[in-house]
Amino acid sequence: MSNNTNTSPSSATLAEFKKFILKGNVIDLSTGVIIGASFNSIVGSVNKGILEPLIRLVGGNPNFTLPIQIGQFVDKRGELQPNFIDLGLVLSAGMGFLITAAVVFFVIIKPFNKLMEIAKVEKVVIETTEQRLLREIRDLLSNSQRSMGQGPQP
Repeated sequence: MSNNTNTSPSSATLAEFKKFILKGNVIDLSTGVIIGASFNSIVGSVNKGILEPLIRLVGGNPNFTLPIQIGQFVDKRGELQPNFIDLGLVLSAGMGFLITAAVVFFVIIKPFNKLMEIAKVEKVVIETTEQRLLREIRDLLSNSQRSMGQGPQP
């Protein structure tokens, strides 16, 4: 809340909300959600167009059902129907998640980390060169002061 005594709680809350909304984190988060949603279609296409045919080639249908009857229920017509838990649906979703995570990791994260590693190595080389030059300048200045009798003697 604000220290201003004339500010009502509702306007202070609105000001706080405005500050929250205008933070870069909120903008970054919303941008990430939008990009993630559109990226989902790319991952889905890779999954459906490439990975699922390869899985079918090796091991059959990647989408499977594994129903387990847990009892019965009465439907809208009053008839008794079996009630199932479909573990296959959960397993398919888990496999889909792992495939999506693998695509994201190997297509985005690994190349990005490699680029960052390359950038870091180049930065270290530049910093090392700068440090070397600064050290040479320092040594030259130190030697010139010693030869003139102004600096500390070793």
